[in-house]
Amino acid sequence: MNLPTSTVHLPSLFLSHGSPMLALEDSPTGRFLDRLGGLLPRPRAIVVASAHFVHAHPTLTAAPRPGTIHDFGGFPEALYGIQYPAAGAPALAGDVARRLAVAGFEAQVDDHHGLDHGVWVPLRRMYPASDIPVVALSVNPAQSADWHYRVGRALAPLREEGVLVIGSGGFSHNLRALDWQHAHATPYAWVAAFTDALREHLLAGNVAGALDWTALPEAHRNHPTTEHLFPLYVALGAGGAGAKGRLLHRDVEMGGLALDAFAFDAA
Repeated sequence: MNLPTSTVHLPSLFLSHGSPMLALEDSPTGRFLDRLGGLLPRPRAIVVASAHFVHAHPTLTAAPRPGTIHDFGGFPEALYGIQYPAAGAPALAGDVARRLAVAGFEAQVDDHHGLDHGVWVPLRRMYPASDIPVVALSVNPAQSADWHYRVGRALAPLREEGVLVIGSGGFSHNLRALDWQHAHATPYAWVAAFTDALREHLLAGNVAGALDWTALPEAHRNHPTTEHLFPLYVALGAGGAGAKGRLLHRDVEMGGLALDAFAFDAA
């Protein structure tokens, strides 16, 4: 992992959060996240575009003390007992909403919504002390990759202001196709076909190729719905003009759950 050491400049990140059990289980992705927070300059706040926070308009959480949302079912009881008591950042939420409005979005704040598992699962591994304020940002699966990229571009200046911008989703996400009984099942060929192509565009800084994701091999088989893909484009946009991806981590669980992570900033 080659991350900047400046106390001012932060990359934006895309993190694949996989199963909620990432919060508890030992895994390559869990161990990667355990290290990641310490490799970054410490942010003053974190904004996370989460696959599990869906709204028609860009919406930012503005509760001073956001609750921990356990938005899943059928997992061990220990998972439901986890709390991530990070403070909110209402002033930052309002500031981001204003920036998005200037960029042409009907942005809004929500002073009641908490932190879903797309937010707290990776942050619990990265920052277990929960001592950095957090704002969640919604995605809209009915919109496009380009729409989310433009949301991210409006957030790009935050990286120079000590705010870490994260997109939390999945590099591939077809839950019906997973081998739930075998975490280390051989990766499916159709997952590699899509993820190899998308990864190549991101590493080359080919934004147009990355945005045209439906033209990639097996695109809809990897993402039959788009809520886990679109946080990637928020992170890509937040990397700023000319941003290239740097691959920080890759793994595949259950044959079809690709867990790539990237940092984005200008070369």
